[in-house]
Amino acid sequence: MTLSLPIDASANELLSRSPLALLIALLLDQQVPLEKAFGSPQVLVQRLGHEPTAEELAGFDPGALVAIFSERPALHRFPRAMAARVQDLGRIIADRYDGDAARVWADATTGKELAARLSELPGFGAYKAQILIALLGKQLGVRPDGWREAAGRFGEEGSRYSVADIVDDASLAEVRAFKKQTKAAAKAAAGSRRGDRGQPAPRP
Repeated sequence: MTLSLPIDASANELLSRSPLALLIALLLDQQVPLEKAFGSPQVLVQRLGHEPTAEELAGFDPGALVAIFSERPALHRFPRAMAARVQDLGRIIADRYDGDAARVWADATTGKELAARLSELPGFGAYKAQILIALLGKQLGVRPDGWREAAGRFGEEGSRYSVADIVDDASLAEVRAFKKQTKAAAKAAAGSRRGDRGQPAPRP
């Protein structure tokens, strides 16, 4: 299945067939719009003139990689930090998985094991690992035993919580609406906590 994210068709095709590109996209999915994070692996390919391997990224001159990430438009709002993380990702894939990013999930026999493997990658906390497990299971057919449980709420059938649930324009709108509601609720909760701290303590 080819992903249907709100990015160029060629970028969706790359993410659908290249496990390394998909990992890079999820790694970059932080403090930038979805379109930016998931479209950047294709831009990286264009700037290099070919699809990089994990070994190539691992051995890349750090300054040169930063320059590629920083070229306008930058691949991320923090190009230096993200170039370093992508290089660290390349090293882990090269060293632990013989350069084959697909083995991160292909060799995992359970959802719990997959979650543990993903959480060891740079930029992948438990939250991001759950989203990728859900994406793999729902859209790419990677379903080790217990994958839905390992994905948490993101693995729920029919949910509209994350990129894992985007398959068309309608689902994209629903996911964006959910994210907007979540941010609004978090902002309101933060304001409430600040207000509570500003109140005088009750008299004994």
